[in-house]
Amino acid sequence: MATHKLFIAGSGGQGILLMGQILTYGAMHEDLEASFLPSYGPEMRGGTANCTVVVSDKPISCPLIYEADALVAMNLPSMLRFEPLLKRGGKLFLNTTLIEERPKRSDIEVIDVAANQIAMELGNAKAANIVMLGALIRETGVLQPKSIEYVLENKVFHGKKASLLPLNLQAFHAWQR
Repeated sequence: MATHKLFIAGSGGQGILLMGQILTYGAMHEDLEASFLPSYGPEMRGGTANCTVVVSDKPISCPLIYEADALVAMNLPSMLRFEPLLKRGGKLFLNTTLIEERPKRSDIEVIDVAANQIAMELGNAKAANIVMLGALIRETGVLQPKSIEYVLENKVFHGKKASLLPLNLQAFHAWQR
């Protein structure tokens, strides 16, 4: 395994930071090194939110990234602002339910995920982040799907939130290319 540098961006309330936390816990579950660096505006819900996640089999010296291997854009402002951060040949995951524009770059791979639409079809629009997480895991191979399932069951949707686990597991596996 190499080092994977991931950048996830959207607006507050879209579960951006939760996606980063799930990835970080998943890496720890696989005994990998991981760093998680959240950033969000003072508005919280509706404001900007993003995070970097670095996953590696070697110690991580710095959680900051200057080039991302994969970028998740959950809304248009995030795509416009962070597209330049993606390295040449990197993967851009677009939430096409909310982003109708196409990226300007032609040296990247664009992966269309109608995350909000898929989540609504499953019965809960709030699961859009988990739909996108499933696409990210399948297309990058950064972690094993079973590690994310473990985190969903044991760290996120347990206790009072256990009733949300079946929907979110379904959302995690819903996207197909």
